[in-house]
Amino acid sequence: MTATWVIVVIILAIIVWAVVAYNSLVRLRNQVDNAWRQIDVQLKRRHDLIPNLVEAVKGYMQFERDTLTQVVEARAKAVAAPDQTSRIAAENQLTAGLVKLLAVMENYPQLKSDQSVLKLQEELTTTENQIAFSRQAYNDVVLGLNTRIETFPSNLIANNFGFHPAEYFKGAPEDQAVPKVDLSMSSPSSPSTSAQGGASR
Repeated sequence: MTATWVIVVIILAIIVWAVVAYNSLVRLRNQVDNAWRQIDVQLKRRHDLIPNLVEAVKGYMQFERDTLTQVVEARAKAVAAPDQTSRIAAENQLTAGLVKLLAVMENYPQLKSDQSVLKLQEELTTTENQIAFSRQAYNDVVLGLNTRIETFPSNLIANNFGFHPAEYFKGAPEDQAVPKVDLSMSSPSSPSTSAQGGASR
């Protein structure tokens, strides 16, 4: 009788552990999904800001059509990406385009007196900072889920109930952050000199 109860207790303990392990994996998976949705909100905000920024600066940046086109095309790819893997790659390409655009904007002192451009640039910089923060939070919960899926004994539950490792949102090495362009300070360069600098790029 005692041996029977021992077996029953062991079976119950295994069942309880399996339920707890399963629920833990579900909770982590939901946290990953929620963290991605937070990134998605910021990425969509960036997508909304970019056309307005391009429209605002293109009149000044006559010699930077290629840069503007690259940003617009990268945005289109990011919006149309069919899955998360493609989306991450497209967003990294878009970040690279924005880095170049914001850097080139420094060559145009006329932009520093355009209030609409200043406002858009500030909003975009804030959005990029929020994307970076959300991406770090997302990668943290991905690490927790992937570790649980890959380690024993929780991997037994993961393998039998369809849990799969999530993909990290890694930025391209050259695109760690979009620099904040200071458009509030005047530049000694004249508009004509600036235009010539843009043409030589």
